[in-house]
Amino acid sequence: MEIFRSFGFEAAHLLPHVPEGHKCRRLHGHSYRFEVHVSGPVGQTSGMVIDFADLSAAVRPLVERLDHRYLNEIDGLDNPTSENLARWLWERLAAQLPLSRIVVRETCTSGVSYSGA
Repeated sequence: MEIFRSFGFEAAHLLPHVPEGHKCRRLHGHSYRFEVHVSGPVGQTSGMVIDFADLSAAVRPLVERLDHRYLNEIDGLDNPTSENLARWLWERLAAQLPLSRIVVRETCTSGVSYSGA
């Protein structure tokens, strides 16, 4: 079974590798939303794949690291596309959680889904 929890943060960035004149080359911000999906068997006693509180506890330090920051200055996010942000989150959570997918939305209509390498 797969469960997920949604999180959010506000941050600024620019994309250094898009062509000159591209709007994303200029400094701008987003109200990011992301989902962390985990999968596994439902525990016989708990009735859960994982406690949502444990999921939140694993993600909280990352949200604190990203919220109201300039993403380009965070180690590993020098080119903070949604794709790279999804991979960055995965790499920091995979050892703690049975991840199945990370979904990152930089706007209400644009996002990425990442299921590992």
